[in-house]
Amino acid sequence: MTAVDNLWFLASEARQEAEQVYHRLADDHEGYVEFETTRTVSRDRFRTVAERIEAQGLPYGAHTLAYRPSGELLLVKQEAIDTWVLPGGEVEPDESVREGARRELDEEAGIDVTYDGLGVLGEVRFLSDGHETWGVLPVFEGEANSTDLSVRDPDDEITDAQWFAELPENTRDRAVLREWRRERFGE
Repeated sequence: MTAVDNLWFLASEARQEAEQVYHRLADDHEGYVEFETTRTVSRDRFRTVAERIEAQGLPYGAHTLAYRPSGELLLVKQEAIDTWVLPGGEVEPDESVREGARRELDEEAGIDVTYDGLGVLGEVRFLSDGHETWGVLPVFEGEANSTDLSVRDPDDEITDAQWFAELPENTRDRAVLREWRRERFGE
């Protein structure tokens, strides 16, 4: 007997969850930067992100744009891919999306912020072997309550945290972050 591959069903369920999460966030916030990106991934990776999206609507969890009043932006270093990224990660089942972003910010940079709202709302589309789904990438913005950084990442993925006036070339989603800074600070 041939095993039935339910990937098409999983992708459909994930899309439905993403749609609900996207509209809930969009309805609760205004003035954010929107973006879409598409990633072609392996079949195994597609299943992993589709399962995450089906569970919470989020393939990569929630993130924070932590900033200083001067406009400097906090980035953390993912050494394994030699890239500066926004602090963030998976949201635990008992957390709200913003609570997950706050916890990840504390773990990856050791600071807290006063959240202003949603800074960026992204749609990340995934393609693999004739299947397609998408998930939501929420990025909350907030002014830092402190600026002394301390990396305590329990996953050991983050090796450094720094404030940047100018974004490094190896910054993930650099164009989106520059657009957010222009909108937020008039740069």
